[in-house]
Amino acid sequence: MGPKILIVDDHEIVREGLRNLLSQSRPGWIICGQAKNGEEAVAAVRDLTPDAVLLDITMPVMNGLEAARRIAQSGTGCRILMFTMHESDSLDREVHDAGAQGYVLKSQAARNLVVAIETILDGDTFFGIREKH
Repeated sequence: MGPKILIVDDHEIVREGLRNLLSQSRPGWIICGQAKNGEEAVAAVRDLTPDAVLLDITMPVMNGLEAARRIAQSGTGCRILMFTMHESDSLDREVHDAGAQGYVLKSQAARNLVVAIETILDGDTFFGIREKH
């Protein structure tokens, strides 16, 4: 059985797009569930015990960074990859401080998401590569 992945984003179309991308790229991976906010993500990690969670940062109810902190402190061993459209100079630090193993910018998902998930599942970190403007 392949690794179980939980997808968390407040936009249904984004969750479905991610599910399709991951299912087509890595048919052995199991998309074990989806959530639409950080609070649901924390509960889903507890209930579904995924190997990795793909977690949007900007969401209602509880943002992804707070959800990452709670997931990291839960002792489940779930690896956390943040997913964001917001680039900032402090992003690396914020993601690391939240207990996540890395992040991918939404603008780079098509080329970096699968390798980022593979990287964190292998026990390494993946801190997104910023595009040159």
